[in-house]
Amino acid sequence: MADSISLTNFSTGAGCGCKIAPAVLAQILGTSTTQNPFPHLLVGNESQDDAAVYDLGNGQALVATTDFFTPIVDDPFVYGQVAAANALSDVYAMGGNPLLALAIMGWPVDQIDPKWAAEVLAGGRSICAAAGIPLAGGHSISSPEPIFGLAVNGLVQLSHLKKNNTALPGDWLLLTKPLGVGILSTAQKKQKLQPADAEVLVNQLVQLNSVGAALGQLPAVTAMTDVTGFGLVGHLTEMAQGSGCSAELYYQQVPKIPAALAYLKERLVPDATYRNWNAYSTGVSFEKGVDVMEAFSLLPDPQTNGGLLLAVAPEGLTAVQACLKNAGWGDFLQPIGRMIDKEEKTIQVLNR
Repeated sequence: MADSISLTNFSTGAGCGCKIAPAVLAQILGTSTTQNPFPHLLVGNESQDDAAVYDLGNGQALVATTDFFTPIVDDPFVYGQVAAANALSDVYAMGGNPLLALAIMGWPVDQIDPKWAAEVLAGGRSICAAAGIPLAGGHSISSPEPIFGLAVNGLVQLSHLKKNNTALPGDWLLLTKPLGVGILSTAQKKQKLQPADAEVLVNQLVQLNSVGAALGQLPAVTAMTDVTGFGLVGHLTEMAQGSGCSAELYYQQVPKIPAALAYLKERLVPDATYRNWNAYSTGVSFEKGVDVMEAFSLLPDPQTNGGLLLAVAPEGLTAVQACLKNAGWGDFLQPIGRMIDKEEKTIQVLNR
């Protein structure tokens, strides 16, 4: 039996880049009813938020989410870690704490030895343990490509609940991880990723967004979401449109993985980048001086377990920055933009 395996050879997509394209997803969800016969359902699919939220009637709410995807890395254990961290992020993005998780697995048992599936599961279990929750069960099927993820339940105090559509004009925007994961994963799939850059990729992919639970306790955080498969441009568009605002984005302040810029010169761009750009580009304008070709490749870059995107009331910025710094996120204190009154373009990319 082989001592190693390259899981990305068995998948057509990569991590959150395998999401259904935004335009197609909008068509699918457009057939859903907008009426809500469940008064305790605080967040459903009407706002494209990160998780469903159900009022328990005791000052707390249940946060429920599911997330799964095809391999973004070759190592089975790391793949399990990444998929689990990405699924848990949805609970943190609502300001909540996860309680337990169930595994979701699809495996091509006639192509890949099941021992590697066990490694994937072990990786997922290790991340759940790091989050302080059990991986309590799950479900598996035989499938043409490897698939792994979690269904996660969590809790949030109602006063700490954060949504993606409650930002206000004047709010500062912060992002807690740099962009470029999709570019690095594409370089890896094409066997061009350097070992040092592979370490950067993995370290970011498995990093828990648990700081979201602490940020949820701060009233100054007016809105929050995590940046995943639709890229920064997609998730900021959802936040701005849902809040009835537009946004200024300070391109020079947006954190970027330095190595990703080098791979861009080789045009190592995920297919999902183009799908994202086609979905959101009509709502984006660029100030003179912005490197539009670079921005085109980075702003729609599909992130897997990407950073938290925060809208922060100006008077509370110092408190939010202190919270991030105390939790070890001191590299991401600089605002990357701000919400503004609604204008013709949803996002204005400025050269600052």
